[in-house]
Amino acid sequence: MIDLTAPHQRIGIIGLGAMGSRFAGRLLDAGFEVEGFNRSPGRAGHLDDLGLVRADSPRDLAGNCDVLLIMLWDSEAVLSVMQGDAGILAGIRPGTVVVDLSTIEPHVSSALAVEVSRRGCTMLDCPVSGSLDAAEAGTVLVMAGGPAMSLVRVRPVLSALAAKIVHVAEANGSGLALKLAINLQVAIQAVGWGEASLVIEEFGIDPVHAADIMLESVIASPMLKYRVPFTFEEPDEVWASAAQLRKDVAYAREITGASSRAGGVALSLLDAVIADGRGDGEAAELMLEAAGRGRSARSTRGSEK
Repeated sequence: MIDLTAPHQRIGIIGLGAMGSRFAGRLLDAGFEVEGFNRSPGRAGHLDDLGLVRADSPRDLAGNCDVLLIMLWDSEAVLSVMQGDAGILAGIRPGTVVVDLSTIEPHVSSALAVEVSRRGCTMLDCPVSGSLDAAEAGTVLVMAGGPAMSLVRVRPVLSALAAKIVHVAEANGSGLALKLAINLQVAIQAVGWGEASLVIEEFGIDPVHAADIMLESVIASPMLKYRVPFTFEEPDEVWASAAQLRKDVAYAREITGASSRAGGVALSLLDAVIADGRGDGEAAELMLEAAGRGRSARSTRGSEK
């Protein structure tokens, strides 16, 4: 068995965007050899100075690694790097553990896990809860679906990224189902905040003052505490986009056969955000849409006070 606690073991990572680049940086800091691939070659250039080795294709990367991490946008993106002559499945070597940190459809992950197992490897779906600050600090929550023994093998790697790693179930896709359940609630809570803002506005209460009070009340959640300030002032970097949240809500509703009524409201509002050209904006745009506000109505936190 490969000793993954040894820094000389090579870790591959596909997807060097906002989250993936932070994960790669933490692994490099932990002493692992890290090889990366990104579909847009120019991303995360600062990692090269930290020792990141660049691969020419997912196939080449898969043939060089003991553990292969994937952090991509959606099911289609993951399928694009897994399949084909230049894909992971064409180059993966027996014994490799594939860890998909992306948030994709559970049935897609399950099907890919079967293909991975046919090549003498194993796959875990390990979506994370936590945004850019947690990725930077290594405090995300990892929810793993798939063989528990494979999770034991990769736990030293994931421990460089996460404050907590939980095994959800042996079934591939179970970690993803739990992540989608969480993000469905994120969207519903965001809609609730936006609608509550209408009450505050109608009564003429200062919105910043009201937000400060509500975030000390029983309704406060970690998500609200970091996202509500974005309704007053946009962050320098999008933590999770409205389009990304829309994807996750749609995936969650597919699982339920669209029976989530509150999720349907959130999805409709997110569609309106995207139609208005705000899909690349922070997911806090959903709160603003639920409150009947767009970018033009937003004021900075400083000007509100």
